[in-house]
Amino acid sequence: MKVTANRTRVSSAGTAVQLSNVTDRVLYIKVSARTGNGNVVYFGTSTVSSAVGYELSANDSLELNPGEQGGTVPLSTFWADAGGSNQDLDWVAITED
Repeated sequence: MKVTANRTRVSSAGTAVQLSNVTDRVLYIKVSARTGNGNVVYFGTSTVSSAVGYELSANDSLELNPGEQGGTVPLSTFWADAGGSNQDLDWVAITED
């Protein structure tokens, strides 16, 4: 297993940003909207937007554990968007080797 932690910045509201282009298979991922964010961040797949995605306000987090269910998904599956410019999403993922 490998642990990867990073930050994804949505520099322009309404423009989805891929968390990573790495295709390592995710067993677990936790995402958290950064404390200093002044607007919401949306988490989802490549179709994420203010209308389609999981909304996270500053300090909100979400954990997904596909490995516990016997599956995995590529890290490149996950994207972020935001309701304002320069909003950050922190994340940590456990992936297969």
